[in-house]
Amino acid sequence: MMRAILSSLVMLLVVTAAVNAQEKATQPKPNARAAAVARSWQMTPDPALPNVLILGDSISIGYGLPLRAKLQGKANVYRPMSANGQRPQNCSGTTFGVEQIDRWLAGNEWDVIHFNWGLHDLKHVAKPGTSQNSTKATDPVQATVEQYSKNLESIVAKLEATGAKLIFATTTPVVADSSGPLREVDAPARYNEAALKIMKAHEIEVNDLYAACEGKLSELQLPKNVHFNKQGSEYLAEQVAAAIEKSL
Repeated sequence: MMRAILSSLVMLLVVTAAVNAQEKATQPKPNARAAAVARSWQMTPDPALPNVLILGDSISIGYGLPLRAKLQGKANVYRPMSANGQRPQNCSGTTFGVEQIDRWLAGNEWDVIHFNWGLHDLKHVAKPGTSQNSTKATDPVQATVEQYSKNLESIVAKLEATGAKLIFATTTPVVADSSGPLREVDAPARYNEAALKIMKAHEIEVNDLYAACEGKLSELQLPKNVHFNKQGSEYLAEQVAAAIEKSL
């Protein structure tokens, strides 16, 4: 009897191990998604084409690949990547931009640089200059309009030193009750106003994505979100591609 029980237990263990092994084999590897993202952002630049650099937050990441497709055969479209090169890097706010701009500009000669900062600067955080998101109106913004202007001036000086054609994109609108950190609906307009003064003083071309999206947010943005749906990212890619093509 004992031998029969032991035999049954061994058989159960063997079957369980076989089932677990089969399940493990059919499940995607934990890094499969990361690998797919890395492959989608890989490119082989054509030395005969001009080099375009896109600097911006997750909005620009969203329209990044559609933009590449629209400018295929016309330009090599780059953006900052993570240290391991596996995923696109979010350029975040101007505080981070000032810290990283030299690294982002290194390693290439740029013909056109399309850039934007704003949505991170105007969000509320636990401590100024950090990315510790907050939903409290009593907490500070990451960078005040004054600090944003100072940081942006510093970044623009670095961009101008490259000799590239510069295009500044205005910050896209924020709808009421957006998810994530608190962003006031009127904040993009205030930060854009400050940025436009700088662009005018430096005679930098402006791609007014804020105006391009006004009246279309219900179609283009995710519900109660600053981010764009697939249609919205395609739409922004069209606006950015048109601006870049004019400058090439």
